[in-house]
Amino acid sequence: MLPTPADTRALGVALAGLARPGDLVVLVGPLGAGKTALTQGIGAGLGVREPVTSPTFVIARVHRDGRLPLVHVDAYRLGGVADVDDLDLDVTVASSVTVVEWGQGLVEQLADEHLEVRLDRRDDDVRTAVLVPHGPGWEQRLGDQP
Repeated sequence: MLPTPADTRALGVALAGLARPGDLVVLVGPLGAGKTALTQGIGAGLGVREPVTSPTFVIARVHRDGRLPLVHVDAYRLGGVADVDDLDLDVTVASSVTVVEWGQGLVEQLADEHLEVRLDRRDDDVRTAVLVPHGPGWEQRLGDQP
């Protein structure tokens, strides 16, 4: 349960603590579910000092001032995998933490494994998050958490 945006950001900070170069995080959920707030927390946990805002109109933003570069992508306006290929994300994914909003079904091929975060907003405005690891690396990291 994530009762406030601060709780959603705190989850992002915790995920950043597990992050390694080459990580791909795919955020799934409706408008207002907390995808950008979670990414802000990941950025804060990585030490990104500049504001992390939704890249809706620019499609992708790269934040290089943290312990690892953060590539924040909004795939909402992308029409398919070919549009993802045009972004050349594969150039940065190996050395960065790449977080993709609205990326389900479009970006999974960028990495051998990834973390899917399913966010939702209940009628009472409380957000929920389900972490779905795809691959043994994420399974182990999430399994090691208390």
